[in-house]
Amino acid sequence: NVFAGEVLAQLKQNDCNFLNKKFMIRRLFLCLLAIFGLIAPPRAQVERPNIIYLMADDLGYADLSCYGRKDYQTPHLDKLASEGMKFLNAYAAAALCTPTRTAFMTGRYPARTPVGLMEPLRWKHKDSIIGLTPEYTSIASLLKRNGYETYLVGKWHLGYDLRYSPNKNGFDYFFGFNSGGIDYISHNNPKGQSDLYENETPIKKGGYLTDIWAEKAIEIIESNHTKPFFLSVMFNAPHWPWQAPGDKPYPD
Repeated sequence: NVFAGEVLAQLKQNDCNFLNKKFMIRRLFLCLLAIFGLIAPPRAQVERPNIIYLMADDLGYADLSCYGRKDYQTPHLDKLASEGMKFLNAYAAAALCTPTRTAFMTGRYPARTPVGLMEPLRWKHKDSIIGLTPEYTSIASLLKRNGYETYLVGKWHLGYDLRYSPNKNGFDYFFGFNSGGIDYISHNNPKGQSDLYENETPIKKGGYLTDIWAEKAIEIIESNHTKPFFLSVMFNAPHWPWQAPGDKPYPD
């Protein structure tokens, strides 16, 4: 009887140890899920950040002084790099406009979408029938689905036809141009046609394009928002044509 009592006591102790271990393992598992974002506290307790994405067009690795450029300085971009994270090894999905933008917008390899195979999308008629469609979920549509306001300012280059506009691909608001490169002064494309849009409506606005994009981005940031916002600012500088503020437009 004494032996049986000792065995029973030991079993009870083992059960307690097992339950404690099981409880600790479960707690650890839940903590890991929370760390990796697979579970989250109630929505009301989650503070979602505003997201501002800036892209330069055809900017080389060594074109900034924080990456070693010696013959001129880029102090504002250098400051961003010094206060944030500076990558020394990074890769784009492609080396040209359209496939790179396709990859950013969809998170897919460019060749997995018809428009991503265009290297790049040109002004030819046959290219005008191709573009990004809602069939391929975009970062804007995902964020919009999760309660974000979505804005795109600047270069699109993922479709000329309104069927492929940013508004059709998850952006609440678009202010920019559809083609690969336009005159910084006149805002005309190489065919001599104006290519400046607000949403899907052609507009006219005076000014140097880089300044126009910056002013519009600031306007959006400083406006009142009832939701978190995603702002994608796609500068076309320093992409062709080679024009500085105050230059004359190219002849049509």
